[in-house]
Amino acid sequence: MSDWLQLILGIITSYLLGSIPTSVWIGKWFYNTDIRKKGSGNAGATNTIRVLGFYAGIPVLLFDVFKAWIPVYAVVNLLDWNSFNSELVYIQIAFGLAAVLGHVYPIYIGFKGGKGVATLAGMAIGLFPIAFLFSLFTFILVVIFTRYVSLGSILAAIVFPLYLIFFANQASIPLIVVGVFASLFIIYTHRGNMKKLLNGTENKFGAKKT
Repeated sequence: MSDWLQLILGIITSYLLGSIPTSVWIGKWFYNTDIRKKGSGNAGATNTIRVLGFYAGIPVLLFDVFKAWIPVYAVVNLLDWNSFNSELVYIQIAFGLAAVLGHVYPIYIGFKGGKGVATLAGMAIGLFPIAFLFSLFTFILVVIFTRYVSLGSILAAIVFPLYLIFFANQASIPLIVVGVFASLFIIYTHRGNMKKLLNGTENKFGAKKT
């Protein structure tokens, strides 16, 4: 198989893998519940935990992380390339972003999915493991002290590229661009949450939706 064909098929496969609506399918198959009609209405792990509990939410979270990590990992560990060996990091970026876009705009359920936090985390684990840990630490601290998952996600997204630029001495411009894009993408998908945070109507983690 040529590298170009493998690249195209890999991007398509990554998108289809990312499109798997874990929360929606688990909700329907095991709980007879459409997660999109409960809680915040978001097809993601946080809303799954809020509505169905941790036994449903944790598997959703883990799968949403791994469906982006797997394509990034596969590029350098499972696939063979003939002439693209010097561009593998770009291919990892392409596969990872395809999975993230699949999660946010899943083909299986009308292109309306989650907010991309877990899938971007999976991509970050594959590309920037240390930066991911700093963002995860930020997320945990913010959620512990404020109980706002959305605020934790936003601040963790901001910390991510700052770490790459100022602490990791990352010299690869494409990787820095991806880090900044990931941050802006998370902020964009949480624009509704930011409005609720500002007007005091955002739901706290562990509280019932009002």
